[in-house]
Amino acid sequence: MLFSFQASMLSGLILTNISFHQTPAARWNQAHQAVPEISTELENHSFEEPAEMNELHRKGFFFRIVTGIVGLALLTILWFGVAGRVTWWQGWAFLLTFVFYTGILMWRLSLVNPELVRERNLPSEKAEAWDRAVMGIYAVILVLLLIVSALDGGRYIWSDIPLGVQMIGWILLVAAGVIVWHVMMINAYLSSWARIQADRGQVVIQEGMYKHIRHPMYLGIVISFLGIPLILNSWWAMIPGLIIIGLFVYRTYREDLMLIDGLSGYAEYTEKVRYRLLPGIW
Repeated sequence: MLFSFQASMLSGLILTNISFHQTPAARWNQAHQAVPEISTELENHSFEEPAEMNELHRKGFFFRIVTGIVGLALLTILWFGVAGRVTWWQGWAFLLTFVFYTGILMWRLSLVNPELVRERNLPSEKAEAWDRAVMGIYAVILVLLLIVSALDGGRYIWSDIPLGVQMIGWILLVAAGVIVWHVMMINAYLSSWARIQADRGQVVIQEGMYKHIRHPMYLGIVISFLGIPLILNSWWAMIPGLIIIGLFVYRTYREDLMLIDGLSGYAEYTEKVRYRLLPGIW
């Protein structure tokens, strides 16, 4: 749930890496619509890209599509190979829902804020060192969660989670998806990595859920990892799920300190919005 080729999103990374870059001609068309007066001076200028640049854009786009499809296919084969059967319906339901949701979210985000899509595809070199360590650990634990859930819910069925409890997992996942969508649409600085985006003129976001908690994206992630083990019919997968939740609680704490120290106006924002993750608690 939660859209670049990072090890932290084994399946989501496939779709999030399809970056929808705009050409100069497209950017000119947007500017022309926003400020039509400038057309009287610039309407005779050509903003067409050279043919070779258009060809590069097309090749790069199709390359990402092909690698995304291949990556998704490999992930599916490996995951269901560990599960030992293709009739693990909980795995299929989760995988298809996740891919569909992530694809729609990235498509929508590419329309309303393509700069954020590019930001979320930046390499980790721009991130804080502690965050690279946290996300590296997260990637390992996420792989473990997928393996355990496939062995438990798919191959050996050590757990037997009642269907009603599995439905609770789906309710949690839907709630997390709504939160993530909401936050993605209102926070133009929602990077995949913890960093101060001075290069993008980052400001404090105080709209929507940010009026009540300072890190609603992480709340969505916490809720999702409470629900995913239930959906996949695996009590054992709850163990790596809880470890991941702990990692994101720690990431919330460290990122909050980073923003207080480095982002203008954030310290004042913390005085107005007291809670980091859970309203009334923390």
